[in-house]
Amino acid sequence: MESEMRSIGEIARDSGLGVSALRFYDRAGVLVPAWVDPVSSYRWYAPGQLAEARLLARLRRAAMPLADIRLVLASWSGADAGLVRKLLDGHLTRVERQLSDTRTEFSALRAELDQRENAMTSRRPLDAAQLSCSAPSLAAAFDAVRFAVSTDPELPVLRGILLDAEGENLHLVATDRYRLAVATTGAAGHEGAPRVQAVVPTQLADAMRALLDGEGTVRLSLDGDRVTLEAGDRQVAGGCVGRGFPDYRRLLPDPGTDTETSTETSTATGTGRRRVVVGTAALREALETGPVRTEEPDGHDLSVLKVRGDDTVTLRGDGDDDPDQVALNRRYLLDALTAGDRDRLTLEFGAPTAPVVIRRPGDDGAYSLLMPVRLDA
Repeated sequence: MESEMRSIGEIARDSGLGVSALRFYDRAGVLVPAWVDPVSSYRWYAPGQLAEARLLARLRRAAMPLADIRLVLASWSGADAGLVRKLLDGHLTRVERQLSDTRTEFSALRAELDQRENAMTSRRPLDAAQLSCSAPSLAAAFDAVRFAVSTDPELPVLRGILLDAEGENLHLVATDRYRLAVATTGAAGHEGAPRVQAVVPTQLADAMRALLDGEGTVRLSLDGDRVTLEAGDRQVAGGCVGRGFPDYRRLLPDPGTDTETSTETSTATGTGRRRVVVGTAALREALETGPVRTEEPDGHDLSVLKVRGDDTVTLRGDGDDDPDQVALNRRYLLDALTAGDRDRLTLEFGAPTAPVVIRRPGDDGAYSLLMPVRLDA
C-alpha cells in the first residue's frame, strides 16, 4: 500500500505546507491522510490528495478561516461550484473591508504624527555620555539579549540592541515584538547626560561582543548617533540605527516580590503571577521530545505549559483543554533558556494571555519575556 501512497514528507515538500502544518490539518479534520500506519503512526496520503494540499496552502496564504476551508475542500470537486464561489467572494469582501478600515485608522494615526512633528520648533540636542563597564559583565549582557533581536527589514529600529545608559547602570534591550530580553550591568565613571540611549545595529553589536574577550574594564562612549567601545588599545565604533525604539519599561510586568527560591517550588508574587524554579536541562529535554501543537497560519511548533498543583511544569498534548495553560513558540522558549545560561531558571506565569517571564534566580538584572500564542478552541 505504501508504494501507492505519498509520504507526509513528500506532500509537505510538493505542497509547501510543512510537516507540522499537515499534522495540524489532520487533527483538525481538514486534510486527513488516506492511511495511517498502525505501528509507527506515520501518515500516508493518496496521490490525489496532493492537489487538495496545494489548494489548502493557497487558501491559508489568503488567511481564509478553517471553517470555510473545510467547505471549500468538500465542495471543490463537485459539479456545482456555486458554494465555492460564494465562500471565496465572501472572504475577499471581508478582507477588502478590513483593509479599508485599516487604511482609515492608519491615515488618522499618521495625521497625528505629522501634527506632533510639526509642533516641534527645534530638534532636541543629541545627548552624549561616557562610562566604564566590566568586560565580562558587558559580554554576559550582550549574550543575554542577542537572541531577541528582530530580523524584520520593515522595522529597522528593532534590528539592533538598545543601550540605555542611566546613572550607574547600563541596560541592554532587544525585542522582535514576540519576545523581549533585558540585561543590566553596572557602569562607573558616568560622564555627560544623566540618561542616554542608542540602538546599536546587529552587526556592530556582534563586533562589540567579540571585543569583550578578556577581563578588566572597557570604555563605552555614546556620542550623538555614534557609539564607540574601547578595550585597551583595541576599538570598535560605528553609527546607530536611529531613534524610535519602544519604551521597553512600559512592556515589563510588575516586579513582584521574592525572586529567589532554592527549590522547585512556586510562589505568588502579590501581582497575580506565579513563579516556579525549574531545572533548565530537564525542561529543555521535555521541550525537545514532548508534545507540540501547530500555530496557524504560520505553522510554528508550540509548547503548551501548565503549572500543576505539585508545583511542576508539564507539557500538554492535543485534547487537553485547560483554561490556565499557556502556549509558547517552542523555538523562542528554547532560545530563552539558552540565553538564561543557568542550571536553574525561574518561570513566571500570569494569565494565559500575559507574557511569560524567564529569570535567573536571585538575579533581577537579566530576564526575558515571551508573548503567549492564543490557542484556537
